[in-house]
Amino acid sequence: MSDLGSEELEEEGENDLGEYEGERNEAGERHGHGKARLPNGDMYEGKYEHGKRHGQGTYKFKSGARYIGEYVRNKKHGQGTFIYPDGSRYEGEWADDLRHGHGVYYYINNDTYTGEWFAHQRHGQGTYFYAETGSKYVGTWVNGQQEGAAELIHLNHRYQGKFLNKNPVGPGKYVFDIGCEQHGEYRLTDVERGDEEEEEETLVTVVPKWKATKITELALWTPTLPQEQPTAEGPGQEEASGAEGGGEPAEEVQPLTDVSEGELDSLQPGEEEGDASREDREEFRHDNSDQENVNFEE
Repeated sequence: MSDLGSEELEEEGENDLGEYEGERNEAGERHGHGKARLPNGDMYEGKYEHGKRHGQGTYKFKSGARYIGEYVRNKKHGQGTFIYPDGSRYEGEWADDLRHGHGVYYYINNDTYTGEWFAHQRHGQGTYFYAETGSKYVGTWVNGQQEGAAELIHLNHRYQGKFLNKNPVGPGKYVFDIGCEQHGEYRLTDVERGDEEEEEETLVTVVPKWKATKITELALWTPTLPQEQPTAEGPGQEEASGAEGGGEPAEEVQPLTDVSEGELDSLQPGEEEGDASREDREEFRHDNSDQENVNFEE
């Protein structure tokens, strides 16, 4: 499944079909630079070799979409930019008419994906930026899905862990900008949604739920003014200098006392609105509400 589903924008083959104006070889084949209007209304201008699009060219679809880039024997291959009818576009590498290699996809809702592609799908290392929330997923993708080791970066905190089937799984940690880390793990929890209307079977949805285990503080250091007459008695000196330094003391975060009840809201699946196919809406959105249930003690 690709970002645009069926990739309905098929380019028509050229075997002396339609109108052509340009160079030919001794055999009468389209060869060199030329311009063609195909029977289906599409247009192509660029390089030809032995009757096929080969080299740099521009293909304009009657739908308004267009491709500007390299061709190899009538197929998009190499570097190229494809602008889709909805305004989204892909800039990057192609192989055999498919997004393949490194590239950037700009979605209509201003989301972006930058990274590796394989056979038209996000696959390998990549970064997906959510324009609406300012968050971004940085990590591994498998067949278009967020899967493997990754980091979810939000405006004031981040989550580091692993993902499977688009959801966080297993051990991980939240790192907060205020200077602490919450360690824990995501466990799969069954949520029943039965007795709706006249359904005979109970619907069970498996969702990941965050279970916190402990909170640790980051290594914070605040510079302090030296005492008037430093002494060799060092053990108590740090506390005294901290009180006289005039700076605001670093906030101390103690481990949770009721870690069994410390629980963050699970990450909820969402939709990638910029996806023109409307079929591959696998990304989920995250907001800064993830940290609402974290308890800190001073």
